[in-house]
Amino acid sequence: MASGGRLLLGALLAGAIGFGAHGFAAGWRPSPARYPLQGVDLGERPTAIEWGSVRAAGADFAYLVATVGDRVRDPAFEHNWQALPGAGLRRGAVHVYSLCDDGATQADAFNATVPRTADALPPAVDIDIREGCEPPERGAPVTDNLRSFVKRVETHSGKPVILRLSRAVERRYEFSTALDRPLWLSGNFLRPGYTDRPWRLWRASDRRRIEGVDEPVNWDVVGP
Repeated sequence: MASGGRLLLGALLAGAIGFGAHGFAAGWRPSPARYPLQGVDLGERPTAIEWGSVRAAGADFAYLVATVGDRVRDPAFEHNWQALPGAGLRRGAVHVYSLCDDGATQADAFNATVPRTADALPPAVDIDIREGCEPPERGAPVTDNLRSFVKRVETHSGKPVILRLSRAVERRYEFSTALDRPLWLSGNFLRPGYTDRPWRLWRASDRRRIEGVDEPVNWDVVGP
């Protein structure tokens, strides 16, 4: 076979493998037999969602971003929050935490946005190193700031806060050691192990595609 033909064949094979891998990623989720409770979490400003279709895809719950930092409220939160019970989904709220803003002020913004309801799942705080915020030095001040946030949110919600920790932020600050709270970790297709304590929630994929949502969803499972 001429060199041009070999190159074309190689490109076609690579494309077929890539397409197959993409299809696998789009449809994969952890075994429901092993993880009976599964659900989704949405990013900021999601597109319109058909929650009945999300439920039909196997989701038992949904976590929604309510607030970001000390003043940004997600405009889609209230509508989706009210829609979830009617679709048969349990609901939880997420705060996207800023390492550069005051923890108590962030908690007040979250508490003013998320109503205290008996059916709500424990609130979650998403902690990562993000653009626009130079990460502060590791030490007591940054941990105390997060501890202040957690205390105020728990007082409002009456439930323990879940710490959703990225690998990068855990490596830098070791928040899982400093705060004894349930952990929510991430790892596409592979169970995460970057903390010394076991996780309670695992974001198993950020690439799953399901009916009712125009973009890939974050798919999560509850640990055994």
